[in-house]
Amino acid sequence: MASGQESAAAVRAHAPTAVNGHRVYGHPGERPDGEPPWPGSRLPLGARFHPGPDGRPGTNFALWAGGAEAVDLCLFDEDGRESRLRLTEQDAHTWHGFVPGVMPGTRYGYRVHGRWDPWTGARWNPAKLLLDPYARAIDGGYTAHDAVCSAARNWPEAEVADTVRDNRDSAPYVPRAVVVRDDDDWSDDHRPKTPWAETVLYELHVRGFTRRHPDVPPELRGTYAGLAHPAAIAHLTGLGVTAVELLPVHHHVSEDHLQARGLVNYWGYNTVGYFAPHAGYSAAGSRGGQVGEFKRMVRALHAAGIEVILDVVYNHTADGAELGPALLLRGIDNAGYYRLPPNRPRGYADYTGCGNSLDTRRPQVVRLITDSLRYWVHEMGVDGFRFDLAATLARGADGGVTMEHPLLSAVSQDPLLSRVKLIAEPWDVGPGGYQVGGFPPPWAEWNDRYRDTVRDFWRGARPDVRELGYRLSGSSDLYQRDGRRPYASVNYVTAHDGFTLRDLVSYDRKHNEANGEANRDGTDDNRSWNHGAEGESADPAVTALRRRQLRNLTATLLLSAGVPMITAGDEFGRTQGGNNNAYCQDNEVSWLDWSLLDDPAWRSLYEFTARLVRLRRDHPVLRQRAFFSGRATAPGGLPDLAWFTPLGKEMTEADWFAPTAAVGMLLAGTAMSERDARGRPLLDDSFLLLLNAGPEPVPFVLPGTPRAGDGTGYETVVDTAAADGGPAGRHLPGDPVPLGARALRLLRTVP
Repeated sequence: MASGQESAAAVRAHAPTAVNGHRVYGHPGERPDGEPPWPGSRLPLGARFHPGPDGRPGTNFALWAGGAEAVDLCLFDEDGRESRLRLTEQDAHTWHGFVPGVMPGTRYGYRVHGRWDPWTGARWNPAKLLLDPYARAIDGGYTAHDAVCSAARNWPEAEVADTVRDNRDSAPYVPRAVVVRDDDDWSDDHRPKTPWAETVLYELHVRGFTRRHPDVPPELRGTYAGLAHPAAIAHLTGLGVTAVELLPVHHHVSEDHLQARGLVNYWGYNTVGYFAPHAGYSAAGSRGGQVGEFKRMVRALHAAGIEVILDVVYNHTADGAELGPALLLRGIDNAGYYRLPPNRPRGYADYTGCGNSLDTRRPQVVRLITDSLRYWVHEMGVDGFRFDLAATLARGADGGVTMEHPLLSAVSQDPLLSRVKLIAEPWDVGPGGYQVGGFPPPWAEWNDRYRDTVRDFWRGARPDVRELGYRLSGSSDLYQRDGRRPYASVNYVTAHDGFTLRDLVSYDRKHNEANGEANRDGTDDNRSWNHGAEGESADPAVTALRRRQLRNLTATLLLSAGVPMITAGDEFGRTQGGNNNAYCQDNEVSWLDWSLLDDPAWRSLYEFTARLVRLRRDHPVLRQRAFFSGRATAPGGLPDLAWFTPLGKEMTEADWFAPTAAVGMLLAGTAMSERDARGRPLLDDSFLLLLNAGPEPVPFVLPGTPRAGDGTGYETVVDTAAADGGPAGRHLPGDPVPLGARALRLLRTVP
């Protein structure tokens, strides 16, 4: 056999007290200085620094490792030398011990002993240094090397390679956990607690947002401190958003195939630390400084009235498939953490496309996830979460998705977690994984049907007008039946995954060659339109139409019922050059180009977006908390919502089944079902939203009294046919208002 590799049968005969020639100091449990670890406590899990029974400072270590035969705590000094301590206390599958003298900043890991029997899912291998799943800081990088795998990647018989144990030490190639001090006081922090109906989300990448920001000091660019800088916050407050949704900030590593191509996992959907802020975004260092820096960022955003939502990846880990690295859970209890196929426990049930799926049926996995969520809310100050591939988290015993899943129940009934914002990405790549509209209260959802419908409408595909009506009015067909509100729908036209808004109107097809995957990666279903030229164009007509379409898409998003989500940089024309899957591009492709704001044309798009956000904030009729009924709220009054054809007539049943490029939507501010804090009817202006996705102008007849409400005329508030978005003039009921080709107009009723 190759050096450093053993068959499963040979491994079973090994004594657990020696690993790769390293001696476990003295007898199991003895420290290098001769003092054995004290018993300590099994709870809380992780590493907690505090005074010991005699008052001496030290750290309690606790690791849940079901089925393990022994656990070694590995401590690293400043020179990287490793000392191993056997944890002999074991209670409820948790191995624990208190070690005096272990101070904050100490790096550590675990080596876990047990059976090597891949045919039953047992993959213990003490040659592999493992991260603590509860580590609150992580130091050091991950290097793609065959020694990081618990099995023999380079075994000559590839079909059985995952059954052969690799005995090489992985420590030179993997990161370490770090002991962190608990001494933070949040008494000076004031959470914004923005109601869902008033929320405007802004999805951003911590590194990419400030990496090129000219007013952020160079040493802070691309960090938590950079996002907390007044120049960065000024952009957010000027735009008017109420919450940032951060792409993954849990510590993550780059996959082997990316490292082989000289690329990185820029987006961060490859987690190794559910409690640790990613060290690569820290200006304060990786020995615990990232924790305090993250907290200061949250405080700064809260002080500006901005909530912090985290994009979290609890569906899989960076351990990957059978021949992936053994970084954490695979080596702690493979079968206890991951979902293994009952007919082939050598492998993994993969509902994520990333090699493995966490088995959220198991109590220890539910505890890991809910402990992590509570930590980020209670100790790190965040205000909510967006759950990546959330359908995987809800897969039951038979592999199907069930909304009565124990994890969903645990989160929904938790007194802390049930009060924060919970957003599901309601799908995964497994069978039956598409669950839009299926998550229970209090969950909100990314609504991709909104995205697809709005894209199709403005590119001239003429989707079913009934579909458009549902999406503009809050998607009651998806969210009303289970008691949720319009704000259960997180509306978006673009997100990190896909084209930017500018690229959506500039490219017919993806251009992902820089990713090194022969342009095979990324979706081909973009529903985009290049308006006559692929990529950037010098044709004034093409450019003008594209700018108008950007205004159309932005205005539609911000005038629809539900919660709008803006993708960072879309408000001033960020481009990725047609790359619709820039997950591995940690460079100018992904970083925001702030110089665009120096161009008057792109600056005007930012100002247009900010004006629409303010309009939405100032008018509750544009962000209603209840679904429309289409009926009057008082005898003889107006219906809260009415739809019109370009002839100024209310749409009939036949109109809803006829393809059309132009439609009108009247929101009656005098007919809202909402009440203020004292129970009084809430009143607002009435607005008429006109949309024309056709290639020719349309004379749209304005509805007359009484459909105009208590007003006798209209004034234009927004007109995307104007380069600055309008406004332009007043009009009387019955007048035919010119509605430009591929344009949107918003009018307000006036006395």
